[in-house]
Amino acid sequence: MEISELPEECIAHIISLTSPRDACRSSLVSPRFRSVADSDVVWEKFLPSDYKDLISRSVAAETTVLISMAKNKKALYLHLCENPIPIDDGNISFGVDRPSGKKCFRIGARGLSIVGGDTPYYWRWTSLPQNKFSEVAELIVVCWLEIKGKIDTNILSPATTYAAYFVFRLAEKRSWFNQLPVQFRSGLIVGGIELRPKAGR
Repeated sequence: MEISELPEECIAHIISLTSPRDACRSSLVSPRFRSVADSDVVWEKFLPSDYKDLISRSVAAETTVLISMAKNKKALYLHLCENPIPIDDGNISFGVDRPSGKKCFRIGARGLSIVGGDTPYYWRWTSLPQNKFSEVAELIVVCWLEIKGKIDTNILSPATTYAAYFVFRLAEKRSWFNQLPVQFRSGLIVGGIELRPKAGR
């Protein structure tokens, strides 16, 4: 028996065990495969298991849009890949990695601990049209710089290696980072104790 002769629910189950990319490729096989590969049964498996909870934590306007999109799981998946949504207090956003379906998070400037961040002499809070967060921190002048961020590891995708990126934009005629190296460290805080990787590892 050829795979195309299997019942549609069997084909859907097989495709759901692959990847979003493979599902898109399999939709090119035939109209029948396209119907199955684009079905909610398949794309529900690619979405994070707690996506409904995370969507419910988004801001009101986003929630309304996403609930209406939830009727088409593939459209919702692709939307979350391209348009991370602000959740909780709006200082963190949730999205989906297109190839894997793993959860991605971004922490906005207001969600970070910035030394001197509330001192107008050192920092200015402003907004940028292209930024997903309502405010960004603009550095005016400091003699030293320390920024800390944290995230609850329980909301991350299990059995997944994450990378942390510090995203910033240099203003014109500002070259501090060109003159001094930036040190970046990551660690795990458990019960108020910060655990760091050993130096050199």
